[in-house]
Amino acid sequence: MKLAILFGGSSFEHEISIVSAITMKKVFKRAELSFIFIDAERQFYLIEPEKMKSNFFSSGGYKKSKKLVLKNGAFSIEGLFGSKAVLFDVLLNLIHGRDGEDGKIASMMEFYAIPFISPRLEASALSYNKLYTKFLAQSLGVKTLTYQHLSKNGERKLVMEYPVIVKPVRLGSSIGVTIVKNDEGLDYALDVAFEFDTDVIIEPFIEGVKEYNQAGTYTREWELSIVEEPHKEEFLDFEKKYMDFSRDSQVLAADIDGQLESKIKDTFKKIYDPLFRGAIIRCDFFVREGEVYLNEINPIPGSMANYLFDDFEGIVERLSQNLPNEQKISIKYDYIHSIQSAKGKA
Repeated sequence: MKLAILFGGSSFEHEISIVSAITMKKVFKRAELSFIFIDAERQFYLIEPEKMKSNFFSSGGYKKSKKLVLKNGAFSIEGLFGSKAVLFDVLLNLIHGRDGEDGKIASMMEFYAIPFISPRLEASALSYNKLYTKFLAQSLGVKTLTYQHLSKNGERKLVMEYPVIVKPVRLGSSIGVTIVKNDEGLDYALDVAFEFDTDVIIEPFIEGVKEYNQAGTYTREWELSIVEEPHKEEFLDFEKKYMDFSRDSQVLAADIDGQLESKIKDTFKKIYDPLFRGAIIRCDFFVREGEVYLNEINPIPGSMANYLFDDFEGIVERLSQNLPNEQKISIKYDYIHSIQSAKGKA
């Protein structure tokens, strides 16, 4: 399999994406990898595998790499004697946050007829925005915690009891997230969140709540990961998640009974199918009194949640052979011809 890894992007999570892409170099043992980097100016670069080191990007060394242009069916290197396509079987979208998770890349790949592993446009729009994720869960009959939505230019009035957790609506990796325990901390937390987004979600912060992560995809059958119980502090801040996203070895399964595991897996399937076909996603759940609540959908999880699978590379290979195809539309101009004929024109 020839696999292209697309990473970077114009996003607050740009550096997380670089870390994830470097991790993929360690994870894939059989595939022939190409690395396509999008910088902050949204320029495409072909990165040689041996250059996949964090300081190559932080130092600006990537700017000496070959620039790419996007054409129908391929990324290409333009030269004096024509263009040369970068050959691969499928592209893996590994851009976290804006560009990668908001639907821009999905739309571009479909428009330019490039096979890709990633949520499609509708799935991206609903999972990138935490408010829309709440609406999606509600429509599917999946439980979520109660919440409050505030906008930057609206009234700052809290209608739930402390402690609460304040999150930017369109951001991941715990960027801009604050736990608030009293009135004095609320304004500060909102100021921090509004530095990154125009809207926030406020939820009750439940100390000691059980949290479980489930990743998976659908190829010709369900391919689900183990259920992980992340062992963490009050919550993982950006720096801790930065390190967490570089994981490339499988973690241990959660010590839970079969009934709860089935509930988590069934809830994941309900969220995934059919909206997320063509993607590998991770859902984070809370469990309270035996009930499963959706916390967040990670449409492009850090390092693709490879550490939750025992055969991640095999899953990517199988998924690449079972991607959803956009409907082919044949344009015959019959309507225009019929109008012209009615007018007596050729």
